[in-house]
Amino acid sequence: MDDIIEIDSVIKSFGTKQVLTDIYLKLSQGDILGLLGRNGSGKSTLLRIMFGILDAERKFIKINGEVNDCPYKKKNAICYLPQHQFIPGNLTIEKAVELYLGTTAVKAFFNDEALAPMQKRKASRCSDGELRYAEIKLLLNTPAKFILLDEPFTGLAPIRIETIKQQIKEASTTKGIILTDHDYHNVLNIANRYCLLHDGGLKTIRNTEEMVRWGYIPEKKGTGVPEF
Repeated sequence: MDDIIEIDSVIKSFGTKQVLTDIYLKLSQGDILGLLGRNGSGKSTLLRIMFGILDAERKFIKINGEVNDCPYKKKNAICYLPQHQFIPGNLTIEKAVELYLGTTAVKAFFNDEALAPMQKRKASRCSDGELRYAEIKLLLNTPAKFILLDEPFTGLAPIRIETIKQQIKEASTTKGIILTDHDYHNVLNIANRYCLLHDGGLKTIRNTEEMVRWGYIPEKKGTGVPEF
């Protein structure tokens, strides 16, 4: 049976502004869910609530039918890539791999031309793009059933973006994955499901016409809107 995580009835406010209103989201093994929305629409907020590190006025989270308010505390359940780096600067990339994946995974992990030069380097000595690439690959190789990727492609060179897209596709055979990105084209190219956060609500998106209808992208005059 496929693994499933559900988050339901989510309400979250910051001060007097309600960011999320009665949100329901379901993620299953095999899903690559593109979470779309303008800056400030609540994408990161929803991912942090789903991971379990941000509280909400109301939320219900279930993993395979069992209620779980803090999914990150459940072994091998979920991983989260924040927009900022999570590997401590004083750790070498090799040590981070040992901690997350075990010593037996080190050789295979660094059998990658982009990662091999970084093996003995501290995270603080890596460029933003290098570290981002290492962190994404690290999470995709964990045994976690669900992976939340908040703007994973930021700072990556185009060739690395394509590599990561392929790795996401491969990982989705055993995991459910959510990703956001400020460039929606990157999301459309890889996701097999799409949702849009708009005015606090979550809309299922089936084509780009619906993205235009909800004001997420403009319609180009004379050319129409391309389909997914």
